[in-house]
Amino acid sequence: MSLNLALKVSDLDNVATIFANDIKDGTEVEIRDKKGNSEKVSVIGDVPYGHKIAVKDIKKDELIIKYGEEIGIATKDIKKGEYVHIHNLDSMRGRGDWKK
Repeated sequence: MSLNLALKVSDLDNVATIFANDIKDGTEVEIRDKKGNSEKVSVIGDVPYGHKIAVKDIKKDELIIKYGEEIGIATKDIKKGEYVHIHNLDSMRGRGDWKK
């Protein structure tokens, strides 16, 4: 059995990055943080290597935090374990029109 790992880098993060291949909907992954805490979560959606999942429920219009940085805003409610990408977040990077 291979380890399906996701890493939460900052205490502020509400997403974790997947470091495993072939993560399909319903696959169990282990989310680890820098303190050594871990939690197993069932993934919602097919998630490519290097992409993100929610580590908690995220409400529509809530900021998405990765590596301690605000990277986007949720365009709809996102469930814990759900794939977080362009279908449910609006990027704030490189935009001059977005204001907090």
